[in-house]
Amino acid sequence: MSRQNSRKKESKYRASSGTGISKPTIFLLGFLLILVGIFGVMYNPSNSKGAAAPWEVSEAGILSFPDREKPVFAAQEIEDVYIPENSDTLKLLSFESKGEKIKALLRIPVNSSSCPGLVLLPGAGVSKEAEQGLAVELSKMGYATLTLDQRNLGSINTERDLELFKAGLEPVEYTMVYDALKASDVLAVQPEINPEKLAILGESNGGRFAIIACALNPSLKGVIGISTSGYGTEKIDPSLANDSEAYQFYRSIDPDTYLSSLPPSKFVQIHSFNDPVISYDLALRTYSLAKDPKAMYNVTEATHGYTTSMRPYLEKELTLLLK
Repeated sequence: MSRQNSRKKESKYRASSGTGISKPTIFLLGFLLILVGIFGVMYNPSNSKGAAAPWEVSEAGILSFPDREKPVFAAQEIEDVYIPENSDTLKLLSFESKGEKIKALLRIPVNSSSCPGLVLLPGAGVSKEAEQGLAVELSKMGYATLTLDQRNLGSINTERDLELFKAGLEPVEYTMVYDALKASDVLAVQPEINPEKLAILGESNGGRFAIIACALNPSLKGVIGISTSGYGTEKIDPSLANDSEAYQFYRSIDPDTYLSSLPPSKFVQIHSFNDPVISYDLALRTYSLAKDPKAMYNVTEATHGYTTSMRPYLEKELTLLLK
């Protein structure tokens, strides 16, 4: 065969296939692409166990999550090295929340069965171990506590979270709220706990997350915020906001945004007139925005966080909430 005839046949073959690849090969490649697509849907990390759940924020800045799956956790009873003279049962728990393992200490009062329980959120920079002083006080009153090691030990980076929000990614503060919600689920299924008598308590920054979590979980009887307040974003006029996404995000992380959603759960605030970190005026403004049922108590020490002078008020309100 001459080179000229060979080139004509080659040219004719390419014209018939359009690509220079045989039809059976094209069919095989198409089939493989379909398989890859199916594999990608089935094994996408976002669909795998432990992956981050979806989240939504309304135009008004209300955060919401879909229904949570049954809690998965592991528990190990440990020696009470934090308050050695106490005879409570202390367990180290870890549970799954948005792809992370959250660690927490479950403290159960001695000789208790079906006792009321509290999710306890420390202030920024405070570990679950350092929060055991308050947990022991609550135990003496007859309440079990589940104290979290919050992500970043409760510290936040609002500007970084805003960047994530604008990129369509989940801000860390949202995952911290979700961790508190999962903690309430874990607490509710403990055999020593009465799931009908649960509340949440937070100090300082932990109080902010506690308020939001309580608003999103109607099974909680109430929230107690110690030395905490909102951010006052309700003063922003949305029509004058230059950045609608920023406005939406800042509203979504402000506990003041959720106060109207709390009832019938009760809002309790305990604050010092002389708090050096969060002023009494800020706390009072948040209290004024809350709806009934609510209660506020004040002490005079120049301190931030729980003090023994707060105990009578704390005990009184817990009795009203959970006994």
